[in-house]
Amino acid sequence: MIRSASMLCRSLTCGLGFAPVGRSARRNARRHATDVRNLLVLSLVIASTSLLGQPPEAAPQLQFSSSDQQLVQAFNWAKKQALAYAFAGDPVGLWYEAALPGREAFCMRDVSHQSMGAQALGLADYTFNMLRHFAAEISASRDWCSYWEIDRENKPAPVDYENDSTFWYNLPANFDVLDASYRMYLWTGDIRYIDDPVFDNFYDRTMNEYVKRWSLAPDTIMSRQRWLLPLTAEEAREERGESSFRRGIPGYNESEHGYVAGIDLLAVEFAAWRDYAAIERMRGDEAASQNAASQAAAIKSLVNTKWWNASANSFYSTLDAQHQLKGRDAADVLYWGVADEGPKTEAAVKYLLAEAQHHPPCAVEEESHYAEILYGYGAPAAGYSVILDVAGPGHCRQEYPEMSYSEIGAITTGVMGVSIVPGVEKAVETLPGLTAKTAWAELRNLSIGRNLIMIRHDGVRESTFTNISGPGLIWRAAFPGIHQQLLVGGAETEAHTGNQLGMTVSWVQVPVGAGDTVQVRTP
Repeated sequence: MIRSASMLCRSLTCGLGFAPVGRSARRNARRHATDVRNLLVLSLVIASTSLLGQPPEAAPQLQFSSSDQQLVQAFNWAKKQALAYAFAGDPVGLWYEAALPGREAFCMRDVSHQSMGAQALGLADYTFNMLRHFAAEISASRDWCSYWEIDRENKPAPVDYENDSTFWYNLPANFDVLDASYRMYLWTGDIRYIDDPVFDNFYDRTMNEYVKRWSLAPDTIMSRQRWLLPLTAEEAREERGESSFRRGIPGYNESEHGYVAGIDLLAVEFAAWRDYAAIERMRGDEAASQNAASQAAAIKSLVNTKWWNASANSFYSTLDAQHQLKGRDAADVLYWGVADEGPKTEAAVKYLLAEAQHHPPCAVEEESHYAEILYGYGAPAAGYSVILDVAGPGHCRQEYPEMSYSEIGAITTGVMGVSIVPGVEKAVETLPGLTAKTAWAELRNLSIGRNLIMIRHDGVRESTFTNISGPGLIWRAAFPGIHQQLLVGGAETEAHTGNQLGMTVSWVQVPVGAGDTVQVRTP
């Protein structure tokens, strides 16, 4: 499983900035008129002050230092901009902007994608509040959808919602929120993600009624039909009879009308079934857990068989209206780890490396997460280039919140290689992602559960872990390559070696008590 907080989208779905895709020019003009005016005002505010939001003051703020001043500048830009989007005191409660700036709203996709960066910045309570709002709004009257976008007044954003029959919705959203909720549980240890009836209901309804209602089970998704709802009166006047694709979009790709499934939908559904299996196990229902695990396995098999184009050595991207597979994809299957390890993963990484070099500069939703993926699959040099590009002056749509939040996420999970070890209580892994351009890097005041920690890497051969505050925990200190032994505080210790997303790594697990510092290095 890749170390990230969010999934990728294939188009501009929650914000629709300056290069909209998948909707008519007339609708775009109508929907964006207010957004653009707000954005112009917002840009002036961000340039001069952080009055838009109130960053949390209760805990020490995340700090990053390094010999590499370009990385430091990228971090400082991302931190300042991300915290400027954090708000308190509104009817909706704690929230951060997770849509087109100026909408004063957050949508399901963007919150899910921004949650890792928000966690690192100390905004765990904000993320919990927003995810819970989405969970609370799942409804039979909306065919088990939630509200796609909620504003600061705690209402469905009017730009995307008219009534329970007419609203904008991308079908990966429920799975995305479930996946983000489970990952945030792992990072925070907040048991409410597991035992709160609101979340429980959302998980159960999503993986049962929602899957059935929209024909998303492994045995029906390849033959499902797409819903084409009637136009509203306003749309009929403006669009002269075009079909409406506002509801039940079977992926985050809005540039194609009529397709019945996107590979991103299958990839995030795989993640949701995998997470749901873990949730059911924690609930004590082993039979339900095994059933969810079998559904995850069925989706993964489907992706790696029918969705694999052997002649092109790549994955397909969409299932069209005639139920023919077409297109190419790499980012989505890598992001959730649904691709089989070995040649298929290697081919997808190779394709993504080429795609990252020729990516349209304004399609920032995808680019925001390239760094996380590339670091996670052993391509730190390419991930490093993306981090610097995203933070570079004049980058298109740089004010989009996902850009800054994902930058923090990439530095945390990519450069510093921090992740939660699944199945090991209170265990944190680090795997240095430094390149030759970065002699050392240090991340301080990272929040994990009840702990604040500090991680320092000196190249890729030495790491230092400090448990600044909180109870004792387990540190899995990992390094690239094969090492029979690692030096823990100078003492030779037998190392474990294995394959991790196509990379060979060696590691040791050491306890780190409250206030303690431990150093591990290669021989």
